[in-house]
Amino acid sequence: MIDDAEVRRICETVLNASRADQTEVEVFAHASALTRFANNYIHQNVEQRDVDVRVRAVVGQKVGVASANETDDDALARLAARALELAEHQRENEDFRSLPRPQPVPEADAYAEATARCGPEERAAAVVQICDAASRAGLTAAGAFHTTAHQLAVANSLGVFAQTRETQADLNTVVMSDTSSGYAARVSKDVGDVDPESVAREAVDRALRGVGPRTVEPGEYEVVLSPYAVADLLDFFSYLSFGALPFMEKRSFLAGRIGERVMSERISIWDDGLDPRGLPSPFDYEGVPRQRVDLIERGVANGVVWDSYLAGKAGGDQRSTGHALPAGVTFGPVPLNLFMAEGEAAHDDMVRDVRRGILVTRFWYTRTVHPLQVVVTGMTRDGTFLVEDGKVVAPVRNLRFTQGYVEALNHVDAVGRDAMLVLGDIGGGVRRVPALKLRRWHFTGVSPT
Repeated sequence: MIDDAEVRRICETVLNASRADQTEVEVFAHASALTRFANNYIHQNVEQRDVDVRVRAVVGQKVGVASANETDDDALARLAARALELAEHQRENEDFRSLPRPQPVPEADAYAEATARCGPEERAAAVVQICDAASRAGLTAAGAFHTTAHQLAVANSLGVFAQTRETQADLNTVVMSDTSSGYAARVSKDVGDVDPESVAREAVDRALRGVGPRTVEPGEYEVVLSPYAVADLLDFFSYLSFGALPFMEKRSFLAGRIGERVMSERISIWDDGLDPRGLPSPFDYEGVPRQRVDLIERGVANGVVWDSYLAGKAGGDQRSTGHALPAGVTFGPVPLNLFMAEGEAAHDDMVRDVRRGILVTRFWYTRTVHPLQVVVTGMTRDGTFLVEDGKVVAPVRNLRFTQGYVEALNHVDAVGRDAMLVLGDIGGGVRRVPALKLRRWHFTGVSPT
């Protein structure tokens, strides 16, 4: 981490050195640490600190991007010159309008000093609780405890200057027997909110209940999805559907359907980078303040997230919603702080309402089959159970599925009343989601072991 005066020096040095028509500079400083464990003992501790400076130079409608991690005056001047040179060698981009102009940036409670100061001894103490709990149960544990503190500053030649400090702590484990496994994870900006005892208890319980799985035939089943599994649905919507680029290119199932019902009325999904229940972040990588964007409202398609480039390309009254990714990333804006509205159902009640179905802890190795309809294939993992007549009757071997995620959310019987913050696997970010009971899910195969 670097002090505010140094951040301003870096930004001002680049802006003063640049000869481009417009210039943007991003400063990203981070300090991250990771404790890994397997076979009930810690086998790795790593720490990394770095500063990345990224410059976007605009000449007319030509744009060039360059980055470096040297921050002395001469290196920053060379970086500005390199970005300008790259811009001059580009073709004109007729869709580029301008870098953003300044807007008021709201405060965000995004930083916890305890996380920034968390050391290897504290992470080890948490990991020991998991390993000891697994060992006492005759199981083996593996996983990782990661803490990070970072600061982002964005400045441009039009007067934008925004700066934030943010932290994140995430702990995950898989606890295993010879025939079963159980998973649990927690994430928060505050390491004090990550309870290793509850992580250990949850994972060990799943692993013990999963011993000696039976085989069930593939087919269509009712399912109860835990928040870990529900987060996978939002991962793919974020990646394939909720950004302006797939929307404009008609690769999103929302294209041409704004105002139509596309999911069950029980489903509402939005993105909000300022909500303290997530991992708050007050502005994007262009220095534009983040806005809440309601993507699905009671099953009705409402909108997508935008950056300044695609908003300018769309024209009309469209404006950036504060979802730009770092300069040079061509993927387009994505929502990084997704929320799904809770319902009124208790988890046990959802299970009791299942006649014959599958209780799923999480999915893994999920891959896109049909992007437009968000059809995905993957496997269950780390706790898959058969439910009959409202009771969990047996663990089952993991099942392969091929399922349309949009279709699935058109068959929602119940939404859990408790939401959980889950780290996203695709594109980063977090998802705060409840459990779901779905009327149908298409399982296509069974794991042989």
